[in-house]
Amino acid sequence: MSEFRITGGHRLSGEVYIHGAKNSVLPILAAAVLVPGVSVIHNCPRLSDVDASLRILEHLGCKTEREGRTVAVDASDLRACDVPDELMREMRSSVIFLGAILARTGRADLNLPGGCELGPRPIDLHLAGMEALGAQVRADSGGLHCTGTRLEGREINLSLPSVGATENLMLAACGAQGVTIISNAAREPEIVDLQRFLNTCGAKVRGAGSSTVVIEGKRPLHGGEFTVMGDRVVAATYLAAAAAAGGAVTVRGVDWRHLSTVTSVFREAGCEICSERDAVCINCRCATRAVRPIRTAPYPGFPTDAQAPVMAALASGTGTTVFVENMFENRYRHVDELARMGADIRVEGRVAVVNAVPRLHGSSVSSTDLRGGAALAVAALGAEGETVLSGLHHIDRGYESLERDLSALGAEIKRMK
Repeated sequence: MSEFRITGGHRLSGEVYIHGAKNSVLPILAAAVLVPGVSVIHNCPRLSDVDASLRILEHLGCKTEREGRTVAVDASDLRACDVPDELMREMRSSVIFLGAILARTGRADLNLPGGCELGPRPIDLHLAGMEALGAQVRADSGGLHCTGTRLEGREINLSLPSVGATENLMLAACGAQGVTIISNAAREPEIVDLQRFLNTCGAKVRGAGSSTVVIEGKRPLHGGEFTVMGDRVVAATYLAAAAAAGGAVTVRGVDWRHLSTVTSVFREAGCEICSERDAVCINCRCATRAVRPIRTAPYPGFPTDAQAPVMAALASGTGTTVFVENMFENRYRHVDELARMGADIRVEGRVAVVNAVPRLHGSSVSSTDLRGGAALAVAALGAEGETVLSGLHHIDRGYESLERDLSALGAEIKRMK
């Protein structure tokens, strides 16, 4: 099993270009199922979750081809409507194929999805939305079985702004007769990216980025070419790395507005922040200091995916910072591993109290989930001595060669097989 060996104490400097957003490209790949033609997707990162999506597409009968960071998906001869259990288990986001397969074929058979164990993330909203559009949904020991040969557009009010449910309903609504209105929709930038892709292929979707998304269904779709937005969570991780290790880093290829809640935290922690149109610069000259309580929330609030890396950056320095995790129950699984590095963090339910220590120390730690693994790498960059970080399969789900990018910034990090 591979591991990172990270020697801390090296200040970071330089620029890094942020690869395409995992949380954008996965629903876009699912959306390619709707298109009876070729979808060409640029800035598609090499991630294990992306590889899993491509395997699902190939099982469904699509032809896929990758050249560098460009992926072509030809869904002209789609022939299957099921996703096998072994493919569903590889990632949580596999459920996003439900709406697209149903809209294209009138039937979808899926097992329950896998992915990081972050506590209950029920797909009830997804299923209720499919039923609202006229699908029949049955769940048994064999998984989920949805049929809907004639979906009808209607107004659907989500009880909470679920990103996955919003995306799934957008895809299903493309195959429904009439107009679908999704109220209390999630507002994440990745949903805007999905809307742009669908419209590039001939769909008519508007309102993404607001709480109301409108989809005019049954429009003829065609192949298209699209470039995926930069990954704001990867960008936040590299900003956290600079805060932990010290130094001056510029992340390029991201919209600074998507990072405003994260950069405001680092600015309060004593870092200098400069934002450009498609880049953010951070300069950390001294140890970080405590900030006001950080509460995760749906966009445009503080992103839950950035909570762990930011916590790692604030675990050393001065003062006490309180984190409140409002999105997932088990999002503090990295805390015990940070404690092995000398962090002083107390967790009570959804609240974590971080008492910064002057310096963390290297240790043997293990990733328990995607963002928690990235957080441990961040902590190791600012720690004394060597850290051995295992469980890299979690990190590889969302970061394309984390060690390459950090090494380019001056970190001492090596992947050992």
